[in-house]
Amino acid sequence: MKTVRIGNIEIGESRPLLIIAGPCVIENEKITLKTAEKILKITKKSNLPFIFKSSYEKANRTAVENYRGPGLKDGLKILKKVKKELGIPVLSDVHCRTEVREAAEILDVLQIPAYLCQQTPLALEVANTGKPVNLKKGQFLAPWDMAKVAAKISGAGNNNILLTERGTVFGYNNLVVDFRSFIIMKNIGYPVIFDVTHAVRVPGHSSNEPSSGQQDFIRPLARAAVAAGCHGLFLEVHPEPVRALCDSYSMLSLENLPLLLSEVIAVREAINGTKKR
Repeated sequence: MKTVRIGNIEIGESRPLLIIAGPCVIENEKITLKTAEKILKITKKSNLPFIFKSSYEKANRTAVENYRGPGLKDGLKILKKVKKELGIPVLSDVHCRTEVREAAEILDVLQIPAYLCQQTPLALEVANTGKPVNLKKGQFLAPWDMAKVAAKISGAGNNNILLTERGTVFGYNNLVVDFRSFIIMKNIGYPVIFDVTHAVRVPGHSSNEPSSGQQDFIRPLARAAVAAGCHGLFLEVHPEPVRALCDSYSMLSLENLPLLLSEVIAVREAINGTKKR
């Protein structure tokens, strides 16, 4: 299996569990920096590598009036500040070819959203930056379909690929996680990440309605994915999820992150037959 390197972080078999975490969308500089700093302290204490994630724009909002973020230029300025002040890699999603080059000047990882994972021109534009790519599996795809998606990136000479599971559409307004997908996608040859918090979203519901997420399933699903062999967890985390401007009811509260990390570390140690010292 390919080992992906992002700065001084290595992701792959026998490597520490990667944590990609941050608020769903950039709300303002203060909340972004505060959250990044607190997650960094928590992950350092757990001895886990950390990449900060927050979107400068969310293009796939349920309703036109829903908050989408500060936009490319202002959002990248904030992510650049996070990167510089805290010394951590940053990740955000790109939605069209025209923004890729500018985003690549700041971002350490370019993410292709699940809804756009089969857009060939976007995939090639991202691949040609040479930056690591996080490919999120579309809710409408089987795990083995990601081999062809990844081949677009690798065919352009970029093998720094992460494959991210985020649930599969199961009828109307429902997602399920097929834990076979972690083994199947690992066999494609790249590290596999589990997007826990998007897997508990309820599709079609406005992201700030109580019916839009099932937070109670975050910790059990995270534990199960680590047991199934994923190489990292993608967690949208907020100091006060109920007041968040996006995905209020599917994000993890910052205060609950230490417990979740302690649980998944214990699961990984049990699976690997090791104990943290």
